[in-house]
Amino acid sequence: MPAFDTPDLDEAGLLELLTHGELDVIGRMVDASNATLYCSTTLNGVTAACVHKPIAGERPLWDFPDGTLAAREVGAYRVSAATGWNIVPPTVLRDGPWGPGMAQLWIDVDDSVDLGWLVRADDDRLRRIAVLDAVINNADRKGGHLLPTAGGDLYGIDHGVCFAVENKLRTLLWGWAGQPLPEETVEVLEEVAAEWESGLGPALTELLTPRESTATRRRLTRLLRTGIHPEPRQDGWPAVPWPPF
Repeated sequence: MPAFDTPDLDEAGLLELLTHGELDVIGRMVDASNATLYCSTTLNGVTAACVHKPIAGERPLWDFPDGTLAAREVGAYRVSAATGWNIVPPTVLRDGPWGPGMAQLWIDVDDSVDLGWLVRADDDRLRRIAVLDAVINNADRKGGHLLPTAGGDLYGIDHGVCFAVENKLRTLLWGWAGQPLPEETVEVLEEVAAEWESGLGPALTELLTPRESTATRRRLTRLLRTGIHPEPRQDGWPAVPWPPF
């Protein structure tokens, strides 16, 4: 697939480009479980590569309502943005050739990184992703959903099965289970919680059901109250997604 340089825009500019740019479908990513299109988006002469997932192409799931995965992807971005950790690439809801769906900035991956090694590393970037997953209740943190870049960034993608009310956390990143949260992490979560009513709360209310938004706030509160990384459920719920990569 053709490559595009990431435009030199701030986050607001990238969101504008993703939301209002002319979407040109270049190809389909056939290994994805839901319809996933590789596209370019162009606005005012600026072009970027992006991923577009139309709601019409979402595969029905037994444990998540139909037609909600795109909004959950955007919700994960909103939580990531609220923390300032830059984990989820800029992601928006927008119309496309097959109706509404999500559009997310394409991330060029450093293919020299061994993901099998990476998921076992004691890496602060991974630890922040583990905390994000605990807040959004990520039911599918596979190794292939981690995108290391040549510049040293580490992104997380594919958040369509997040924000369930019931605890469904399923991840490869259990290396810190039961350990105290880092002080920096606690400070960030406290700031997100303090600004919930004027910040993240209203944003999630537009994307999730009231119960799902409330459950997210409760998970955040619980993390701050316990001060530790969550541990796997003990009732038979699989702790690790399958396949893991």
